[in-house]
Amino acid sequence: MEILKVENLVKTYGDGEAKVNAVDGISFSVNQGEFVAIVGASGSGKSTLLHMIGGVDRPTSGKIIIGGKDISQMNNDTLAIFRRRQIGIVYQFYNLIPILTVEENITLPCDLDGSTTNKERLDDILTSFGLKARRRHLPNELSGGQQQRTSIARALINNPAIILADEPTGNLDSKSTDDIMNILKMSNQAYNQTIIMITHNLEIAKQADRIITIQDGKILREA
Repeated sequence: MEILKVENLVKTYGDGEAKVNAVDGISFSVNQGEFVAIVGASGSGKSTLLHMIGGVDRPTSGKIIIGGKDISQMNNDTLAIFRRRQIGIVYQFYNLIPILTVEENITLPCDLDGSTTNKERLDDILTSFGLKARRRHLPNELSGGQQQRTSIARALINNPAIILADEPTGNLDSKSTDDIMNILKMSNQAYNQTIIMITHNLEIAKQADRIITIQDGKILREA
């Protein structure tokens, strides 16, 4: 089942001679449960594309349809609610709240949404991610890999339609990188979680089901 459809997406910056199409007419779709990697050099447009899919940035034109809903047509309030409930985002630098424990960071999306945390799902994620013994720890008491696992757990807690991972291993050593990729693949397989990951590392990208290569704001190839 198709969970994401991007149609003729364009993001333009500047005017006249300074005009730049950071994303230039991109179209593709992703099925429920797919793990897709988007690769490209710095400045290729991959991060801009991810930010638009995540509702963080607005396209100049085109459509982004998630679960049958065109988020590019939503007003800011509706988009904020949709993003909170249906899109999980994993950042390179974790973006954890330093005064909150691991468990509090993970359940933050539920708290912001005014919804009750599914305790069974929380315990299952904590156990699967090797964080159960760390649930009361603060971020500064964790390794980089543990912080990123917490970030991924936070993205998963609301059972979103899509998880967007923005260079999730870019700040980690090789062992932690392997651990995080195993966690992402486990999340994809155990929870049938759709994941779209941005990376510049082709070896990491090869662990996904499909690779989309971006160059100069366009899709160069899919494999």
